[in-house]
Amino acid sequence: MKLPPVSPILRYCSIFGRAGGNGAVDGPGADTYNRNVAKIVLDLHDIYNKGWKIDTELQRVMDEAVAKRVTPVEIIPGKGSGQLKKRVLRYLNQPEVKARYHRVEKDDKNFGRIFVHFKFK
Repeated sequence: MKLPPVSPILRYCSIFGRAGGNGAVDGPGADTYNRNVAKIVLDLHDIYNKGWKIDTELQRVMDEAVAKRVTPVEIIPGKGSGQLKKRVLRYLNQPEVKARYHRVEKDDKNFGRIFVHFKFK
């Protein structure tokens, strides 16, 4: 019996927000400040033991973030022993990868999460 290929969970999240105002989001009562920010989330739980697949998925997510100009990318290696998180951080510290993003943020409340921020001109 052949199992289907394992693929990590990749989600697109839309975050709608506005500053101040009377509660209206669209229309005449809406504020002039209205932002629509999307983020890419890569969950590595499903492929934690497939080293080549981890690097491939990280590369794909980085390419997709640059192509779609998505600023935050959330990578979820999980808590565990920390080996997967170390591997992700080693990948992000490679010179050719480091040149593509602005900064890496390790979540201080949930140490099983890494944010990669891009800066586009």
